[in-house]
Amino acid sequence: MISAREALERLREGNCRFVSGVRSSNILTSQTRRNELAAGQEPFAIILGCSDSRVPAEIVFDQGLGDLFVIRVAGNIVASSQIGSVEFAAARFGTRLVVVLGHSQCGAILATLEELQQPTDYQSRNLRSIVDRIRPSVETLLATELRNDPDALVREAVRANIRASANDLRHGSEVLEQLVQNSGLLVVGAEYSLETGVVDFFDPESLISSIVCRRLENPRLAAQVHDRATRRMIWIAFIAAKSEALSSAVTKAKQSKISCCS
Repeated sequence: MISAREALERLREGNCRFVSGVRSSNILTSQTRRNELAAGQEPFAIILGCSDSRVPAEIVFDQGLGDLFVIRVAGNIVASSQIGSVEFAAARFGTRLVVVLGHSQCGAILATLEELQQPTDYQSRNLRSIVDRIRPSVETLLATELRNDPDALVREAVRANIRASANDLRHGSEVLEQLVQNSGLLVVGAEYSLETGVVDFFDPESLISSIVCRRLENPRLAAQVHDRATRRMIWIAFIAAKSEALSSAVTKAKQSKISCCS
C-alpha cells in the first residue's frame, strides 16, 4: 500500500486531469479489472464526502474501480457509522489517506444556516440530525461580521464544517488515533469547487505533522511530533521561515522552548 503522501499526490494529479478535461488512459474499468477486484481490493485513499450528485469522488479525482473507498453522506458529517467505515477501510486494507471532501454551496450547510437564522418546527427528525451535526462548527460564525455577508458566510461555514469533520475523525476513534500516531495515517480536509472543479486541500497543521515531519532526517524527532503544541509551533515556524529548510523550522520551534525530543 502506498503512503499517505503518495496517495495525496495521486489525488492532486487526478483532479488536475479532471479540471483539464483529460481522462487518464490508465484508469481501468475493463472486465479484466473487474475480475481482479472480485478477489479483493486495495483502495489507496478513503474519501468521506457529501452525497451531492455534483461531487462524485471517483470522477473529480479521475480514478477507476477499486482505487477509492468512498463514504458519502449529506454535509460530509461524521457519526458513528462514518467513523466505523473509515476504521474498517484503514485497518482492513491498510489505506493511509483519509480525505474529508466538502464542496462549495453545500445544501446541508445552507439548510443549517437557514435553521439557525430562522428556526422551524416542521423539519423531520432525520434531517434535523444532520443539521445538529453541522450546527456546532458554523453557529459561531453568525456572531461575527460574516453574518452581514451571506456569500462569505457560506464559504467559511463550508470550510469550518470540513475541518470539524476531519477533527472528529482524528480524535473520535482510538483506532484512528493509533493509526495516525504509529502507522502514518493522514486525515485532511478538502473543498471541491462546483464552479471550477478544483479540489483545494487544506488543514495545514495536519499536513505538517503527518507528512512533513515524517521526512525529517532525525527519525526520533519525526516520531515525537505528535504532541499538539509541538505541531503548532513547527507549523508557525514553518510559515515564518517560508523558503527556509524544514530543519530551520524545527530549530525555530525548539527555540520557542518546545522540544520535539523531550
